[in-house]
Amino acid sequence: MTTTPKLIHGYEVVIGFETHTQLATQSKIFSRSPTAFGAEPNTQASPVDLALPGTLPVMNREAVVCAIKLGLALGSHIAQKSIFARKNYFYPDLPKGYQISQFEIPVVQGGEVQFFLGDEKRTVRLVRAHLEEDAGKSLHEDSALGGGGQSGIDLNRAGTPLLEIVTEPDMSSSEEAVAYAKELHKIVTWIGICDGNMQEGSFRCDANVSVRKPGQPLGTRREIKNLNSFKFMQQAIDYEIRWQIEEIEDGRAIQQATVLFDPDTGETRAMRTKEDAADYRYFPDPDLPPLCISQAWIDEQRALMAELPRTMAARFVADYGLPEYDATTLTQSKAMAAYFEAAAKACGQAKLASNWIMGEVSRRLNMVETGIEQAPVSSAQLAALIARIADGTISNNAAKQVFDALWTGDGHEVDAVIEAKGLKQMNDTGALEAIIDEVIAANADNVAQFRAGKDKAFNALVGQIMKASKGKANPQQVNDVLRAKLAG
Repeated sequence: MTTTPKLIHGYEVVIGFETHTQLATQSKIFSRSPTAFGAEPNTQASPVDLALPGTLPVMNREAVVCAIKLGLALGSHIAQKSIFARKNYFYPDLPKGYQISQFEIPVVQGGEVQFFLGDEKRTVRLVRAHLEEDAGKSLHEDSALGGGGQSGIDLNRAGTPLLEIVTEPDMSSSEEAVAYAKELHKIVTWIGICDGNMQEGSFRCDANVSVRKPGQPLGTRREIKNLNSFKFMQQAIDYEIRWQIEEIEDGRAIQQATVLFDPDTGETRAMRTKEDAADYRYFPDPDLPPLCISQAWIDEQRALMAELPRTMAARFVADYGLPEYDATTLTQSKAMAAYFEAAAKACGQAKLASNWIMGEVSRRLNMVETGIEQAPVSSAQLAALIARIADGTISNNAAKQVFDALWTGDGHEVDAVIEAKGLKQMNDTGALEAIIDEVIAANADNVAQFRAGKDKAFNALVGQIMKASKGKANPQQVNDVLRAKLAG
């Protein structure tokens, strides 16, 4: 499902993604070498990873389990027989002179990723996800292996297991691309196949960007490689879109290329001309038999799968009566979903709990750039606060004061904070009516204006009543009693 793309300076933008997801296995895809990040260069490379003569690859079973889990999570077809191929190219950090990947028959086929862009639901279709090995890494200049204008090769990453997830060109803006990438990131971390650490290279995105006039064939795409943060992803795509449009408007043709984004300048720059599949001379790897996955194995993994975010979101809608947008937002992480569900069950006010978590809790967390796991207000404390709002003990404004005290550590028990700060709402109807009568008597002009049809005068009276009650009157009760008295 796609939406009508918005035009940028009269051009449609077309974006597809390829995401290299490093699998959370203890060893590499075809050897027993460890995959831990940060080891000294070339200390985690076995003879298989180094491509020494006589070595043979052996498939890592856990990497296949990760592929099955991804296929189940994305509603894909999981091929019960897939083939490994040799992708031939010659880089210093590729010791074999080829990469073991999958080409014609990948293990995961089709599927989709759904997400919200604002309050609009979007769907990006997937072409495939295939297993492959990572290459090594070239180190330059000031690195541990480089220096004095020289470069070195670290083969610790060589052979690290990856799933490359490829989309259809369904996205039409940088905002949509980032929203897709965030949703995919959530899914792979949720099901536990990737730690999602973008700075360490565990989740690397390549964006294929092209532009065209409406109704014209697809434009020539340029691939922005190795985007390792959502912020840079949006900046890089936005720059590339502007650059391509300017080139076309100036009469120059776009050349297919692989480009890199420089966060210091905010610009993309060409790294090399883009290869096509034929340039890699794919052929089946003679050292690896077909990968066979039985239906029983798929069913076994399905039974072991935790509740998926989309399933949990649907349950939140059904069980708690939440809007779909709320339910999707609250299932952005397992921790947030658990926090919501604990609070909602404890206070019996699911929508209020959702509003507070999506509002004040998330705002505070964003200010300190931390996750809900580190929130100083527990789900039990939030539930107790919401319960006091629901039973009329405190107003919404007073609740914010209580929340602030809980967040900053000035209090730990909701009722104790309410008592200490004198925030209980006035529940004595007689006392409230007496205040309202006094305000009406002292503000004859506002009363006359309201009766003449000026609503602002009513708000002024409400403000006077709240001031006289020192903010302890229930605003809804004030509105109801005041209207009744003014109508009399």
